[in-house]
Amino acid sequence: MHIPDGLVPPLWCGLGYAASGGLLWWSCRRLQRATVDTLAIVPRLALLTGAFFTASAVYIPVPPASVHLLFLGSLGVLLGEGAMIAVVVGLFLQAVMFGHGGLTTLGLNALIMGIPALVAAAVFRGVWHRWPPRGRSLLGLLLGSGAVLLAVFLFSAVVILSLPATLDQQREWLAITAIVIAHLPLAILEGVVTASLLVFLAKVKPEFLSQGLSFSGENSPYPTANPR
Repeated sequence: MHIPDGLVPPLWCGLGYAASGGLLWWSCRRLQRATVDTLAIVPRLALLTGAFFTASAVYIPVPPASVHLLFLGSLGVLLGEGAMIAVVVGLFLQAVMFGHGGLTTLGLNALIMGIPALVAAAVFRGVWHRWPPRGRSLLGLLLGSGAVLLAVFLFSAVVILSLPATLDQQREWLAITAIVIAHLPLAILEGVVTASLLVFLAKVKPEFLSQGLSFSGENSPYPTANPR
């Protein structure tokens, strides 16, 4: 679900870089304000960026194509606003090392992946302390699946709006529909993964969720979680 070089006009690529650059700057500012010791964030950021990068190499065959894991919901839950940094770094490495996506479209791809992760972070932050403990699996399922579906929607919207009107619209819609259908199983799988992660951490390491990026325990971006 990466937009390759040459698929969209240069103007769109420029707008993508401008918008993703603004989001990245905002994420860095939020990260700096959320933690007393900024360097303490680095191990968690590096670990989850590596997980996001590695997940792209795990292809799941969905005939006639294949999809790969995204972990956008999990990034939002564990990194908060810092998820945008992990997405940008991960996508850059994927483009340079494996040719997934393109360097000219890196900004657009960062928006397509980053916005769902940020939305998942905002939803998690807003409802976690009010969500009933028995329903954490459902919350994780909604966050994981919703992030993937939102990414597919953004990808489809960018492709449809940026392609020239001279192309065969019927074939264009057929291709978009195939992409959406191919990602439905992935959305379910990512929902299960995020739900399992939430339930597991809530039982064995609840402060990992409640503290978020605030390793000092102060000025946490997340409300205090109830471990039960």
